[in-house]
Amino acid sequence: MAYDRAKPFNDLPLLPPSKDVEDIEILKKLVTASRTLAAANSTVKRLPNPYMLINTIALQEAKASTAIENIFTTEDELYKAVSDSVKESDANVGTKEVLRYREALWQGYDLLHDKATIDLDCITGIFRKIKNSTDGLRAPQSLTVINRGQSEFRAGEVIYTPPRGVGVLEPLLENLLEYLNDDRKHSSDPLIKMCIAHYQFEAIHPFRDGNGRTGRILNLLYLVHKGLLDQPVLYLSKYIIANKDEYYYNLSIVTQRGLWKPWILYMLEAIEKTSLLTSQLIVSILDQMEATLEHARGRIKWYNKEVNEAIFSQPYIKPKFIGDLLGITSRTTLTKYFAELVDAGILQPAKEGKEVFYINGDLISILEG
Repeated sequence: MAYDRAKPFNDLPLLPPSKDVEDIEILKKLVTASRTLAAANSTVKRLPNPYMLINTIALQEAKASTAIENIFTTEDELYKAVSDSVKESDANVGTKEVLRYREALWQGYDLLHDKATIDLDCITGIFRKIKNSTDGLRAPQSLTVINRGQSEFRAGEVIYTPPRGVGVLEPLLENLLEYLNDDRKHSSDPLIKMCIAHYQFEAIHPFRDGNGRTGRILNLLYLVHKGLLDQPVLYLSKYIIANKDEYYYNLSIVTQRGLWKPWILYMLEAIEKTSLLTSQLIVSILDQMEATLEHARGRIKWYNKEVNEAIFSQPYIKPKFIGDLLGITSRTTLTKYFAELVDAGILQPAKEGKEVFYINGDLISILEG
């Protein structure tokens, strides 16, 4: 029977796939993807303070992931919001969406420290944080469909109708979570399982909105959960944006023809390329940090390793951020200190209304390069 995109896909097969998907070509790609991911994780461990990536690589991942959903914000708006130069309540819609993605990512990361498994509460919590909502699974009567975007050929055309109906979503999600968590029953390599589970989550489409972002966070958290990443900082969404048509095409041929191989190869390639990119970003940040520390030590008496790390923890810096680090409350002293940073070419001043903040141009060049 031909697949009908306009009808709910209530015949979505349960996991694992009915046929063995791990042929020689996939296994070869798995080896290279696993190696580059392990190298990226080793690079993350070189950071003096791993949490500095929250406002650098993790923020870039959040921005790219929301852009896949056609939600955009400029780097300038985003960096201002992160540095508190602009209150989050005053930020534009796109910036708020990106910040919520980042918060959802780290909320899920914290939850995994307390749980032995990824469960429905974890996934629903991520979704609710992304959408700033108390909503849950799609209601049985919800006529949710996936349409072509307004900028695409045949805009508005239905391209997929996810499963729906009373008692339909719950067993599909239960099966997905068992597949992810039960390594005895489902013993595939974690990267293969991540690829397959990502398709299944997107096909189930359990929420009315925000499924793409929730699914991409779930990918990173699963890699952390399986010990392949120490932190959820893989810059996966940038690859998907650059290869967006291929992403959606490979998803669709699993649905329409049950062909897993192109999808798995695509996702393993994404992991490999993204791991290389993430490693390069971290190495560039580390090299620049070392160069800046060496440059500052000969010019600024109070400059130290902790200040250097703080300056590279986010692209835009407010004086209070450094003041809190050094225990300085005097505005006069902070003004003097930041004048020295500007004179040394380490930071550049900028204004937002009456507030002055400072830009780490070297870090921005790395992140946006």
